[in-house]
Amino acid sequence: MPALVRLYITHSLIGFGISAVFVAILLWFNVANLWHLVTHSNIGWMAVALLVLFNGIVFSGVQFGIAIMRMAEEDDDAGGKRDAVPLRAPLAVPVPVESHRKG
Repeated sequence: MPALVRLYITHSLIGFGISAVFVAILLWFNVANLWHLVTHSNIGWMAVALLVLFNGIVFSGVQFGIAIMRMAEEDDDAGGKRDAVPLRAPLAVPVPVESHRKG
């Protein structure tokens, strides 16, 4: 399996794990009376499954993005050469305009 695919799958699974922990914390602390709503409904399990799924999509994307951005190499140079060239103020250029007034 290519290294990039393995990296993506690994960090997606980490993101879905974080999502499951996040939803468990939401239910444990009864945020917005969520525990009551889930336990007193006959399809409360679907709400929990969808919360884990949709938060998993978000968290796995963020986790993978962080993993990719941390792979960047540090720049050794100070940057471009813009500081070496002095900036000049723009010059005002008069533009003749004909008037089409009826009068």
